[in-house]
Amino acid sequence: MASSESAQLPPAATRQSNFEQGVAYALHLWPALTLSVQNQWGGPDSADKRDWFAGAIAELFPEFVDTPPAKVPEEPDLEDVETMLLQIMVDEFEVNVDDDSGTDVATNIMKVRAGCAIGQFDDVNALRTRFLNLNGAKVDHIFKKAEDADQDTDWESDGSDDDEDEGAGGADVEMDDAPQLVAPKQKQEPQVDEDGFTMVTKKR
Repeated sequence: MASSESAQLPPAATRQSNFEQGVAYALHLWPALTLSVQNQWGGPDSADKRDWFAGAIAELFPEFVDTPPAKVPEEPDLEDVETMLLQIMVDEFEVNVDDDSGTDVATNIMKVRAGCAIGQFDDVNALRTRFLNLNGAKVDHIFKKAEDADQDTDWESDGSDDDEDEGAGGADVEMDDAPQLVAPKQKQEPQVDEDGFTMVTKKR
């Protein structure tokens, strides 16, 4: 009767979906990442990078399956998750998070993982509630579930931007990435040979 225990669990797809949502909520609640996206420190596609970020963290873990495998795959530990979180912040957003917020995010993700593994989604729901309560204050509205699609204009600034820098994790990013203004190059006149053919010149 080994299958009776697994039969009581929600389907693997449900557990996996909740886990991935939990990871996304944990990242959207990370002030350092939110500030990085709002200021586009990862470039104009910073919001897309955050979505990719969530997927990359979720992929650290083996997918849930309905039938227990012969060999249980190894799962990353808290330190592995935190290391990857901080590394992606540096690589993709050029932000060195030097506070403990990375540990907090990794801890939330590990709690979500443990809960989803046994079919309990309390931690996912708690993160969802925090996200919805915070939505409109500091977290932008890019990450939206279908049921919230009609509320995506409800996040006007209420003057709370002044304290956003406190959650940036000490990230002091200089704005030296702006393209330098350069004088336009002189257009080269086409060269015509004696037969009347225009010569192709290499662009420099």
